[in-house]
Amino acid sequence: MRPPFPPQGPHRHGRDRGEHGGGPFPGGPFAAAFAGAGRGFPGRGGGRGRGPGGPGGRGRGADAPPPVDRAEVAGWFTGRLPDDWTTVAPELIVDRDEITVVVTVPEPPTEADETPAAAEAARSGRIARFREDTRARRVEIAEAAQERFGRTVSWGARCGEVTELFTTVSAPVMTRLRQSERLVLDTLVDAGVARSRSDALVWSVRLVGQHADEWLTQLREAMQSVEEVRAQGPKLG
Repeated sequence: MRPPFPPQGPHRHGRDRGEHGGGPFPGGPFAAAFAGAGRGFPGRGGGRGRGPGGPGGRGRGADAPPPVDRAEVAGWFTGRLPDDWTTVAPELIVDRDEITVVVTVPEPPTEADETPAAAEAARSGRIARFREDTRARRVEIAEAAQERFGRTVSWGARCGEVTELFTTVSAPVMTRLRQSERLVLDTLVDAGVARSRSDALVWSVRLVGQHADEWLTQLREAMQSVEEVRAQGPKLG
């Protein structure tokens, strides 16, 4: 029996076409490549996968979205979301390809003798109702955000201890591995842990995310502090 992948946390991922902004091909660094399908690939033929910045360009091509100020993103969504959706600021997860917006919705009324299973079902039902009732507005907001920030917008909701993601983006990530690194992936495949090198790489990333969560959180907080200082600029005079 193949060992299971490491669990992905409390989120239950769904997929719903139309809840992303921007049509069938979302924005981000690969939008131009999809739009140019059938007309050749003008970007091929040089650079061996590197962006215009050369070896120091970190692989970001000319179509990669510019960095964003996370405080600006948070402020924009807080101001744009309707007041009757939530009384709590939305949780935002931002990377180069995607902005995930998780809205906290009010919990449903509870009964004194309500079982945990019934309470969880009620919260899931409240999330489902929020998803259906807000679909059109969320698409409108997602399209405006994609135009402003150059990233696909995904949505989710939280009700009590239940969190569900409505839409998520699976973005391709290209990399080159040396033999010793490829052997790690091949070992996982040969042992039946993963079906392919791609699956093995996903498995490895999830495993690191679980066991290095505290360190990754500290790293993100440090990066946020750097962004805030950079945005303030030098104090002259």
